[in-house]
Amino acid sequence: MNKLSIYTILLTFISSLTIAAEVNIFNARHYKADAELYSKFTNKTGIKVNLINGKAGALEKRMIEEGADSSADLYITADAGRCGAFKAKGMTQGGLISPAIKAAVPSNFRTNHWTGIAKRARIVYYAPDRVSGAELSGLTYESLADPKWKGRLVIRASGNIYNKSLVASLVKNNGKKATADWAKGVVANMARTPTGNDRAQIMAVAAGEADIAVANTYYLALMLSGNKGAEQQAAAKKVKAFFPNQNDRGTHMNISCAALVKGAPNKANAIKLVEFLLTPEAQEHFTNNTFEFPMIDGVSPSPLVVNNIGLDFKQDLKTKVSSYGAKQADALEVMTAAGWK
Repeated sequence: MNKLSIYTILLTFISSLTIAAEVNIFNARHYKADAELYSKFTNKTGIKVNLINGKAGALEKRMIEEGADSSADLYITADAGRCGAFKAKGMTQGGLISPAIKAAVPSNFRTNHWTGIAKRARIVYYAPDRVSGAELSGLTYESLADPKWKGRLVIRASGNIYNKSLVASLVKNNGKKATADWAKGVVANMARTPTGNDRAQIMAVAAGEADIAVANTYYLALMLSGNKGAEQQAAAKKVKAFFPNQNDRGTHMNISCAALVKGAPNKANAIKLVEFLLTPEAQEHFTNNTFEFPMIDGVSPSPLVVNNIGLDFKQDLKTKVSSYGAKQADALEVMTAAGWK
């Protein structure tokens, strides 16, 4: 065999190793900053990240239809309810539980099939000129059904995954019957038929259409950043944040999650990527670009979050986020029965 042939074989072998050093992410998080984070991972490890972006439903449908032929290694999306429901369909596998992941993520924010990579809280926003401190005192998710809020509350549609997970947590903590009664009270208190995203709820309070709104924490910071325009920035300055259930289990917490897909062709690389997402460098990237709360200790949220929403609050660390997927059907049933559009 001549030298040229040996060189060609070696080059082919090296190229095949390079091609193998990759990980395929089916990504339902719609943040441009995430792509920058994956580039940092590639620069550090040499592992190429192939991003397949899309809406959660479309990505899940594709992975299910492709089955064993799917190239997906990780499914990254917002909300534990989605990861839990995807696992229930038999589309994930165990093994996402390395020592680094276990050390970084509290047990209530992970399973061995998927793990949280960032946290968010679903809280109440209020108009400070129309809502008194006495009304807010001791406010809980349960008390949103109190008749004193009649015609004063805005919240997203029942089909929204954030609401399904919030209501699933209430089913888990209070039982299905009590939650069904609660849902009827919430519907009776709505200032309008549910419409729009979380930012639309905050803007409704700012515009005087309602006095209180339920929305995730990072949306206010996103509006305050100016990234969504001057109108939304001005609206965000007119509302204040309040953390419910501070006198009992704590404020409802949810996550952005990474799930290990069944049959992942690059499982080891997928685990390495998740471990990277849980490093201080990656967590700071999340907090400063998507305004979520860090999953790990030792990293501070964005100043926009700290100064305008707050940091010193009691989180619900009792309710396992895996229950959001398990109780999702019950949650949707009670909302539908209550007439929650």
